[in-house]
Amino acid sequence: MPMPYVILFFAVLAETIGTTALQASQQFSRLWPSVIVVLGYGVSFWLLAHALKYMPVGVVYAIWSGLGIVLIAIIGFFVFRQVLDAPAILGLALIIAGIVVIQLFSNTAPH
Repeated sequence: MPMPYVILFFAVLAETIGTTALQASQQFSRLWPSVIVVLGYGVSFWLLAHALKYMPVGVVYAIWSGLGIVLIAIIGFFVFRQVLDAPAILGLALIIAGIVVIQLFSNTAPH
């Protein structure tokens, strides 16, 4: 896997951890989840900035936000018992399809 994708993967992971902690922070009323939110987003944006050295901003942001949305939906289901209906699942599938199209057919994504 090329280094820009490794950096981007860890940016998505940090953002996902931060967003999961955001739910657990109960509107920043709990200290440690709130600290994890700030650290998670800070690390994520730092890594995102490094990914932008190698990839176009549109591609980076599409992958970062799209994968983050899908991962948070999965975590929401298993950790927070948040059930999605069929249209939400279809929408998530379309997000994944969009990321796949960028990776397979776009010349702007590094291969």
